[in-house]
Amino acid sequence: MTRAVLVSRSTPPAITQVDLPDPTEGEACVDVTYSSVNYKDGLALAGNPGVARIDPLVPGIDVVGTVSALGPGVHDVAIGDRVVCNGAGLGETRYGGWAEHAIVPSGSLVVLPDTVEDSFAAAIGTAGFTAMLSVLALERTVSPEDGPVLVTGASGGVGTVAIALLAARGYRVTASTGRRANEASLRALGASDVVDRAAIAELGKPLQRATWAGAVDSVGGATLANVLAATKWGGAVTACGLAQDAALPTSVMPFILRAVSLLGINSVEAPLPLRQRAWERLATDLDPALLADVTRTVDLEHAVAIGAEVVAGRVHGRTVVDLRR
Repeated sequence: MTRAVLVSRSTPPAITQVDLPDPTEGEACVDVTYSSVNYKDGLALAGNPGVARIDPLVPGIDVVGTVSALGPGVHDVAIGDRVVCNGAGLGETRYGGWAEHAIVPSGSLVVLPDTVEDSFAAAIGTAGFTAMLSVLALERTVSPEDGPVLVTGASGGVGTVAIALLAARGYRVTASTGRRANEASLRALGASDVVDRAAIAELGKPLQRATWAGAVDSVGGATLANVLAATKWGGAVTACGLAQDAALPTSVMPFILRAVSLLGINSVEAPLPLRQRAWERLATDLDPALLADVTRTVDLEHAVAIGAEVVAGRVHGRTVVDLRR
């Protein structure tokens, strides 16, 4: 048995004791120290069937902790390793990290460098991991000297980390946010400019003034369509979220007239070598002090309430869940 938040389609989320099976082939048991609150976790708490694929479900798409048991045939990690897992079905198709223990696919576990503390890994979480995947994808096409890079949803988890990562690599970053009260914080992360998201929230022309060398978009919908329409020749835009809309009301114009690339980011199913590369870069490129300024830590009880706030777009930065409390 393990203490966890349990979500059911017929009852509200509750903290209770749940059965924890032994790890089977290809699985490891992790004693969880920290998880985090992500957009998907908020959707799972609300019973969204697109996220909560099993019923009941333990939310938490992030797991950070120490390996305590191994299933047959596991050679990727060893008992005692400090590890992180982002996505891989956690909090969607299998019990997630909002529990004192979690059974995790060993092939998705990344052993943490000694320089990365458990709490910092959780503050990064899936949001920061996704931001890093976006930066890795952009770097293949866009260089700092090519021009400014736009980050939409800049006050959210992906956005805040993306700003810090891009600025650390020398990119000039413009942050798009609906919360101008966060402007000083976004500039402290590395944003050179801050713009109101309302300027790109309504669908505009299929081809607009070429402004951005690249972009990291976690919003989707009309916002993503406008970003594509305003991207320079040969630029690239990563798509990693749908906070505004899953639909994409764009045309082929940016692609065939400006050779713009739309790069999909899937953090859930990222293969282990890519996970390891991303975490190697996160360990070296991301200043813990910068992230600490936009991170708060809560216990399980408070995590449940914050989930709805994240979905509503009222949470700035990252929220870490301390399972030791």
